Amino acid sequence: MRVIDEQGTQIEVMSKAEALKKAKEMDLDLVLVAPNAKPPVAKIIDFSKFKFQQEKKEQTSKKKNKSQELKELRLTPFMAENDLNVRLERAKKFLSGGDKVRLVVFFRGRQITKKQFGYDILQQCKVALVEYGAPEAEAKLRGKNLEVVFKPIKSNEKQKTQDQILA
Repeated sequence: MRVIDEQGTQIEVMSKAEALKKAKEMDLDLVLVAPNAKPPVAKIIDFSKFKFQQEKKEQTSKKKNKSQELKELRLTPFMAENDLNVRLERAKKFLSGGDKVRLVVFFRGRQITKKQFGYDILQQCKVALVEYGAPEAEAKLRGKNLEVVFKPIKSNEKQKTQDQILA
């Protein structure tokens, strides 16, 4: 097995018994780092310190991974302009925070016969949210709900998306 010391320099290739003996002389532990390598790699280190460093790495990687939530905003096909603007401001806030936003146009009663108004509302939303998010797919009618999901866009994708929508 290939033996490495605490600083990361290779000591030599030796048997398991010799490596354990050397680790006991240094009053440290022998930790198998890469068991599938040929020959297997082991480090002579303080195991509790090694375990602490591994936990710290996991914590930092968890901090970097922000969970993405799906926020839902409900609209109606015949809503006032100001009500729509309030919902759009909320959607912009969610998208800039890194969350996905589902816009749902809810039809009541006979409003379902005027589906085009729902599509028009979603088109207005698409134009208003061009800098913050892009639709994942086209709007779909599910029962009495017309739905579309917007995903946040990264800064380098913003210019491409704006050019595509405005073209």
